[in-house]
Amino acid sequence: MPKSLRTLSLMFFALTFAATSALAQTDAEKAFTAIKNLPGIWEGKASDGHALKVSFKTVSGGSAVTSEILGQGPDNMISVFNMDGSNKLLMTHYCGVGNQPRMQASVSPDGKTITFTYVDATNLKTPDAGHMDRMVLTLLDDNHHTEDWIFIDHGTELKQFFDLRRKI
Repeated sequence: MPKSLRTLSLMFFALTFAATSALAQTDAEKAFTAIKNLPGIWEGKASDGHALKVSFKTVSGGSAVTSEILGQGPDNMISVFNMDGSNKLLMTHYCGVGNQPRMQASVSPDGKTITFTYVDATNLKTPDAGHMDRMVLTLLDDNHHTEDWIFIDHGTELKQFFDLRRKI
């Protein structure tokens, strides 16, 4: 094989490898893509048996997804999911108790369970004041997911589990 053909072949393989690497998504990006597929109205029950609705919307040119727990009136709670770089998926939860915990995602190997864990918060009066500490989002299929919310108040855990199915 002539030297110029060999050089051209090596350049082609190097460019192909670089393009493939650039297109590969991180686990955080894959999880955010999955969350971007949630928009619509979801209905289900909370662990206490109460019916609930949750609305997901992709906003800000696709750079964020909002989730709003409906039916609480002025106490409706909103969470915003967004990427911070390519390796960090964050959620900020605008809680009915008046603080805004930020949580960072970790993703299960199969990509179906996304666990958001407390990082910090705004408007948190003391470190042990009541706040959302963790949320586990489990994607069961395109029309069914669960949310397991853990609230910590002065060392006491309160849990709320939502089993949601897509309505619209």
